[in-house]
Amino acid sequence: MSILEWIETITARGIRRPGYPADEWTERWLAERLAGFGLDVALEPVELTRWRPGAGVLRLDTGEELPGFPLPFTAPTSGLRARFARLEEAEPGDIAVEEVAFTELPQSLVRALATAYYDPEGVFDTLVQTIPFGPRMMEVVEPAMARGAAGYVGALTGLPWETRDYYVPYDAVERPIPGLWLSGGDGRALLDRLPAMGTIVAESVSDTVTTHNVVATLPGSSPYWVIVGSHHDGPWASAVEDATGIALVLESARRWARVPQSERPHNLLFLFTSGHMAHAAGTRAFIEAHRDLLADVVLQVHLEHAALRCEGVDGRLVPTADPEVRWWFTTRAPRLERLVVETIAAEGLRRSLVLPPDAFSPMPPTDGAFFHPEGVPLVHFLSAPMYLFDSADTVDKVDVAGLEPLAGAAFRIVRGTAGWDPASLREADEARIHPH
Repeated sequence: MSILEWIETITARGIRRPGYPADEWTERWLAERLAGFGLDVALEPVELTRWRPGAGVLRLDTGEELPGFPLPFTAPTSGLRARFARLEEAEPGDIAVEEVAFTELPQSLVRALATAYYDPEGVFDTLVQTIPFGPRMMEVVEPAMARGAAGYVGALTGLPWETRDYYVPYDAVERPIPGLWLSGGDGRALLDRLPAMGTIVAESVSDTVTTHNVVATLPGSSPYWVIVGSHHDGPWASAVEDATGIALVLESARRWARVPQSERPHNLLFLFTSGHMAHAAGTRAFIEAHRDLLADVVLQVHLEHAALRCEGVDGRLVPTADPEVRWWFTTRAPRLERLVVETIAAEGLRRSLVLPPDAFSPMPPTDGAFFHPEGVPLVHFLSAPMYLFDSADTVDKVDVAGLEPLAGAAFRIVRGTAGWDPASLREADEARIHPH
């Protein structure tokens, strides 16, 4: 099968949240594919919180009814009646209503944070990217809680398409008040009527389940390791987030399985983690279970989100012919950065920025972020299209033209580590941070 056919196969199973049947199916499917390539495969258990939404609706006392989507990991309610008021005017006991817009990120600013970039079109001077978070990232409910609100309603009025299917927050932190997302049109209708009395229903169930990391290995020609990974769950059927990452890592395994052991630069571990949508539970579990391996890891490569840039047209998302901006979070070791820059250019991966792992926050915004504070050298590919956590993440949003070049880039980067050892990369990064 082609990389795209794998993506289509995965998304056809339906919603792939951690612990859902489609995610369990994906674990088994991956294990079968990897074993068929000739890899040694293990399913390693990961315990996490599974969150499942039920009914979501807002009813005003006037009789109007607006459909909603419960905010992940907020408290369930079968009916909370209170006064609705704008967040800035909310009093204790109210249901706070907030207009939510996503952050507009000029790429000229991101370019200033980059160590290198590949922009043959010269678009970064003017290109503005809409990323799938507001300015508070996942802390959407916290201001309402600070005001003593009894509930929260997020009106997605600032998005360029109509949706209420926004799967944020996904940090598995349970908030003690209920929350509901409304689409932009319904949100504006509510805001025009505030303050008003009414009721929200935001039903959900949380329980603890056991999922699995899929871990597959190939022996190489050195005593060291390279890890190539992504996560296998997603918020919806989620073609970009992260069926594309699954397929790219699977393709990496297929390609390296065809290479003789003597020509593999290091032992190779292909990691498909569970529970990205539950605070990267699988990545954290893998690190805890394999801490003794980390000192021998030359590089951890992470592949997420081969995405097309979209535009909002008449309340819907329309894919363009261009890829979403590509971020390559790369440990500050000169030869590693040079390898990544040369690879991006060789594969023609336009609209690429090479960024330090801590460019935006102490860790990169990837599922593999927790390798960074452990001192593991990394190259993390990620794009962040505005529909990333929405049910609009369908196969037509996949950057099909970028799949083979991205797979080629991952192969080149791993091959380029031949003769490297973990200590020298770590020393290079340490020398940069603490120059003599």
